[in-house]
Amino acid sequence: MERDGEEEKKKEGSSYRYWVREATADAAPPPLPQKLTNNDVVAAPNAPPALGSLWNQAGTWEEKNLTKWATDRLKELLGSVGSLQFSSGKAEIIDVNKCVGDAFLVTVRNKKRVGYTYELSLKVQGEWSFEEDIKKMKGSLDIAEFSFGELDDLEVDVKLSDDKEMSLPLKQQIRMDMKLFLEPIRQKLGQFEQELKDR
Repeated sequence: MERDGEEEKKKEGSSYRYWVREATADAAPPPLPQKLTNNDVVAAPNAPPALGSLWNQAGTWEEKNLTKWATDRLKELLGSVGSLQFSSGKAEIIDVNKCVGDAFLVTVRNKKRVGYTYELSLKVQGEWSFEEDIKKMKGSLDIAEFSFGELDDLEVDVKLSDDKEMSLPLKQQIRMDMKLFLEPIRQKLGQFEQELKDR
């Protein structure tokens, strides 16, 4: 019985709780929370400039949705592609029918990363001269889902609206000509990617 009592005293004497209870007057005072002001944050010496929000000075995960800006900017850029002149005609992008997707900016470990995924359909109209006859044509350029950094792999699917009365060689010529829009579209998307990175 005496032995059990001694062991309990030893356990009590070596426990953390017991040690804290015995704190002396020369021990440091307990920390008190303080609210930081903007001046405290600005006056921090040797602190590298943090990316992201003011609350995220440590640079942990922070995601910002840029879809609205990106959709508006893509429509603006692609609408400014203008017209192309071909050997047998000309065509122009008159509208962005479909611009669906999302864009985001992520700050993680104080590094900025951007990304997007979009799907596009552009309304095109033009006229071609073929065998001394001028044919007016409407159609669309469809770009399947593409993402950040995939512009080299971009492909355009050409769809013609009124192609029932056209001969096969004329359809092929128009499709080949309309695929030439790929390079100016790629340049505008490259500009979009750069603007997204700079945000």
